[in-house]
Amino acid sequence: MDYVVLNELRQIQQIDKENDYYVFVKPGEDHCLRSTGNMHIIELHCPTYFLWEQWALPRAARRVGVRLLHCTSNTAPIWCNVPLLLTLHDVIFMEGSSHSASMYQRLGNVYRRHVVPRVVPKCVRIITVSDYERNNIVQTLRIPQNRITVLHNGYEEIFKPIGNENFTQKKYIEKPNYFFILGNTDTRKNIEGMLTAYANYLEKSKIKRKLLMTGLKEVYLSEILERNNIRHIRDYIVLTDYVPIQDLPYLYNFAFAFLFVSLREGFGIPILESMACGTPVITSNISSMPEVAGKKALLVSPEDTEDISQMMLRLEEDENLYNTQREYGIQHARSFSWKKATKKLLNIYKDIYETT
Repeated sequence: MDYVVLNELRQIQQIDKENDYYVFVKPGEDHCLRSTGNMHIIELHCPTYFLWEQWALPRAARRVGVRLLHCTSNTAPIWCNVPLLLTLHDVIFMEGSSHSASMYQRLGNVYRRHVVPRVVPKCVRIITVSDYERNNIVQTLRIPQNRITVLHNGYEEIFKPIGNENFTQKKYIEKPNYFFILGNTDTRKNIEGMLTAYANYLEKSKIKRKLLMTGLKEVYLSEILERNNIRHIRDYIVLTDYVPIQDLPYLYNFAFAFLFVSLREGFGIPILESMACGTPVITSNISSMPEVAGKKALLVSPEDTEDISQMMLRLEEDENLYNTQREYGIQHARSFSWKKATKKLLNIYKDIYETT
């Protein structure tokens, strides 16, 4: 969520030179956004996030005299005299916590479940990131659909076809043309299902491409392999730690295909990142993913490991399909951008400003 608003704020700094913006942040070492002539970064000190958002933030907004307070990460102050605009990325937290969630994540979900139903009726407008999620919000929180505006996410311009220079990729995996997965321990990301599908793929493939996975610990991977009796595929998996964003375009570019077969997404920015790099994506036929990937994308049932593995094999064996997907992805991704999203956001600001 911070990644989304950071990209929008950077675009605002380039587009809007007339209005004044005050960005309230907690103190930290990573100063990823700098003040400009009409955008002022204000650090608010508070011992907990609850106090920061419910006490320090509304006081600071009143003190500065803002006309609109845009809260960008699902929650907002319950008591606030300033008109509120809320970006509600998803309502996954209303659906219960993942078994793999940490105590911090569980407490965060408890906070959201307490705050969001109380805040939403007080907002002048709500933004969400997909039509799918808008329908979820309407059904879950019982609010009129016309109060919710869909604002699709974008992707950074560093995600594009690179060419033949693969030195960065070699830091992580020696040879190109691997399957690529962004690792995550949340069960909704379906890592277990994708690994089982990969084992099925290895049984039938003549090429047996390796799998590069980021962000997972060896012990977590071992538990999945043992539980599904597929320990024998470990030699084909290359595991790496956190990958900085500047390296990700290389990992997408030199992958054979990107697997993003999640069980539930509010949006799915990595789909666009891979497509923009010219790397085919295999993704889910449920949730928001068909909306993001488009009608011509490679869509599979995330709970059907045979369906996933068959699509991996189709992509490997059908050169025409592979080349078509490369070109389709590049063209499709161009319909999304942070500039387009930000221009729409500025129109929302203007509309609220003129009507409140």
